[in-house]
Amino acid sequence: MDSVSTDEVYQEQILPHVSRTFALTIPQLPPALSVPVTSAYLLCRIADTIEDEPALSPPETLAFLQRFSAVVGGIGEPTALARDLERRLSDRTLPTERDLVRNMERVVRVTAKLGPSQHAAIKRCVELMCYGMPRFQFNASVKGLPRTSDLDDYCYYVAGVVGEMLTELFCDYSAQIARRRAPLSALAASFAQGLQMTNILKDVWEDRSRGACWLPQDVFTRHGVDLGQLSAESQDARFSAAIAELVGVAHAHLRNALDYTLLIPQEERGIRRFCLWAIGMAILTLRKIAQNPAYTAGAQVKISRTAVSLTMLMTNTFIGNDWMLRRLFRMAARGVPLTGLSEVRRPRPALVLNEGSDQAGQELRRYGSSGS
Repeated sequence: MDSVSTDEVYQEQILPHVSRTFALTIPQLPPALSVPVTSAYLLCRIADTIEDEPALSPPETLAFLQRFSAVVGGIGEPTALARDLERRLSDRTLPTERDLVRNMERVVRVTAKLGPSQHAAIKRCVELMCYGMPRFQFNASVKGLPRTSDLDDYCYYVAGVVGEMLTELFCDYSAQIARRRAPLSALAASFAQGLQMTNILKDVWEDRSRGACWLPQDVFTRHGVDLGQLSAESQDARFSAAIAELVGVAHAHLRNALDYTLLIPQEERGIRRFCLWAIGMAILTLRKIAQNPAYTAGAQVKISRTAVSLTMLMTNTFIGNDWMLRRLFRMAARGVPLTGLSEVRRPRPALVLNEGSDQAGQELRRYGSSGS
């Protein structure tokens, strides 16, 4: 894909190869939003590629994340970073992800040409993501995260910051949406956490095979389950009960996601579709998990293409009917547990990843050496 004519065309062509879901939803956005949202997703995907590369030691991962965050902010050479990073990528990195890394400069160039507000929102998202992800990845193990609050913080850094970024992009795009900035901002991180928790639950066994678990120990300990000793063969009713509790939490976040979406004016059909398709696929996935809590692979709770098509059809049909959209959500959520939510956590780090900040570099190196 290196020979495509323009940077924006490259973004459009690589997107389906790195995310089938976003390749469906992002094109629903108006053109003034689809370009920055595509750029933002691809930049986040590069950060994920750095974080997931097993050939990199923790200090190397931090160094690459620091350089990448700086490059997105306009400091440093993306071509040099791409060259240095590609040399270190192992066979575990997919060819399409390697292609994206190789063409990092093209995505950064599109981002740099965006309006000041759009660029600032994307820059903040990447900085916080690069700051937060290593704090959890360095301690990743099959024992899971210690507390539910840690799961909330993890979801914030890998997804909540994206929800906040999208809100800023939506508000920058539309003065009418901007008038609803406060309630949208209050729900943005919860929306993203609902989607992220759904993915965590769906992929729990695949993550364990890679030596990681993002489930909270406190929930499973309360049900008499030791995540460190868990195996697909050993799961029982206690494990199912703990999973059901987390499904209920994710369900509650998705209800907030629907409230968020219905704050978007009915005339903004593309933005509503972008949100509703993701919500619909997530709640149907939770429903499959609730129906089959003894699943041992994500494929067993993956929704069918027919379900995806039906979600798209039904939401498109009633895109401007808030009452019917709520009814459709309730129908899709039938049989899915629901757990009450406390206030959504939004960690506010004192430092962000920035190549120009010695203090930030010292903080990140501390994470690398101590795993705190």
